[in-house]
Amino acid sequence: MSRENTNREPYQQAYYPPSPTALTLYMRTSIVWQTLRFFVINLKILLLMSKSHH
Repeated sequence: MSRENTNREPYQQAYYPPSPTALTLYMRTSIVWQTLRFFVINLKILLLMSKSHH
């Protein structure tokens, strides 16, 4: 009744999360990029709200 697990390697690549790329790190830390995204998202919300109030 015992099942044998054939996959017993403890430190395979699948156990570790992927590392962010240089572009991803830049986009997460850049104040300019975050400000731009903030205004774009707010514009989308304003457009959505203006359509729903008619």
